[in-house]
Amino acid sequence: MLKIGSRHPSWMPAKWYTKTRLAAFLAVFGIAGAAFILSSSAATPLASFEAETVTLSGPATVGSDSTASGGQYLQFNNASSQSSLTLPARAAFYYPWFPETWSVNGAHVAYHPNPGYYDSGTQSVVDSHIQALQYANVNLAIASWWGPSTHNETTRIPQLLQRTQALNSPLKWAFYYEKEGFGNMTVSELQSDLNYIKTQYAGNPSYARVNGKPVLFVYNADDPDCSVADRWTQANAGIGFYVNLKVMNNYKACPNQPDSWHQYAPAAATDSQPGYSYAISPGFMRADETAARLARDPARFLQNVQAMKASNAPWQLVTTFNEWGEGTAVEGAQEWASPSGSGTYLDILHNN
Repeated sequence: MLKIGSRHPSWMPAKWYTKTRLAAFLAVFGIAGAAFILSSSAATPLASFEAETVTLSGPATVGSDSTASGGQYLQFNNASSQSSLTLPARAAFYYPWFPETWSVNGAHVAYHPNPGYYDSGTQSVVDSHIQALQYANVNLAIASWWGPSTHNETTRIPQLLQRTQALNSPLKWAFYYEKEGFGNMTVSELQSDLNYIKTQYAGNPSYARVNGKPVLFVYNADDPDCSVADRWTQANAGIGFYVNLKVMNNYKACPNQPDSWHQYAPAAATDSQPGYSYAISPGFMRADETAARLARDPARFLQNVQAMKASNAPWQLVTTFNEWGEGTAVEGAQEWASPSGSGTYLDILHNN
């Protein structure tokens, strides 16, 4: 929290907070946020601005303090501190793209989720997902992201963030940048997307930060060499994301290292990248395939969760919360119903 106010009347009375002057003042301290003009009882937001390190997000409020000259101060909520994520963290990959993908290559998914075959934009569904993730002791949900205005992201992503705040949930969000897995993005394309995410979402108190940097996981598939790490290092320079790339052969030898590495391979029960991540999967059964690549086994999953926890890896990854097309979801379903109502896999995560 930051309070600025008329307890310093010689240079900062409440009426002084115009957009330009407040921005300049906060910039001295390396703070980014929103500027406000104050009336006697309300704060009216003006255009946002950025400086270097943290982000302050509104609403700002006018408080009263009998010890302050003039009796008022301006209070911001510090989004950077509110969105801070402590490692090690448990994270789950999340997919906000239904009903678009209840079928894969014309084949409908075989499982029956507890909320039914839902629409990812339905508030009751979003609320149930936030509560389920929290029940599973998940600190971070990594939402699949394909770029501006794709998969209804301009409505669904804000809703996820807003409902997380409305429910007073400690859950944080980050994105899984999918585009890199289907073509080598140019540095300029990456910079455009990074700036978009930073401007639109990274200042939200529910968007995760590590060491002050907004978190971004990247699905970079089939990259044969370190050029992907080189491009991301160049693109992220001066923008300041915490970048977690998908592993590749000899990734530790790359001269340009991201902040961390992970594996996304849910056809395997576990994956360990010592010092970086440990990932687990409940099973893998694509809707358009006749046999499971990884059979579901709650007893095996329990052992995997315990091993993940014992690894003390910075990133402990559940693959996935609700990728129903590949049959990797831990979200509650009729096929693994439990007395708690949350489902066997969420119960295991909750109890461990």
